[in-house]
Amino acid sequence: MQQIIQIRTTRHDGLYDITSEVKKMVRESGIQTGIASVYAQGATAAIMIQENWDESVQTDVITLLNRLIPSGIWQHDAQDNNGDAHLKAGIVGPGETIPIINGHLGLSTWQNIFFCEFDGPRHQRNIIITLFDCESKK
Repeated sequence: MQQIIQIRTTRHDGLYDITSEVKKMVRESGIQTGIASVYAQGATAAIMIQENWDESVQTDVITLLNRLIPSGIWQHDAQDNNGDAHLKAGIVGPGETIPIINGHLGLSTWQNIFFCEFDGPRHQRNIIITLFDCESKK
């Protein structure tokens, strides 16, 4: 089963919680034991599992990445002025794999799934959710 969800981003750098959309898809699929693959389309975006309770953690992620990878000093900036966005996305990575256990995402209490925007704001970003049923006999 596969679905593309679309979101609009409002900041240049930001984390956007997409957990509820993925949970809904898992619930509707009826899969009890399986794997959820969450993939960000785009070379300047990523997917991260991070704490969901305190927004300061999400802010700290952006602050850290901005300090490690400042803007305006990369060769690619001559083309699109977004060399830092490409590097941030490459370090964080385009996707995450989450187990489906007893019909639920295998996230801990404090974990959520975040789409990471490093080159926004964007009118539309695509996130591909693919669910695999490990008990399927097909």
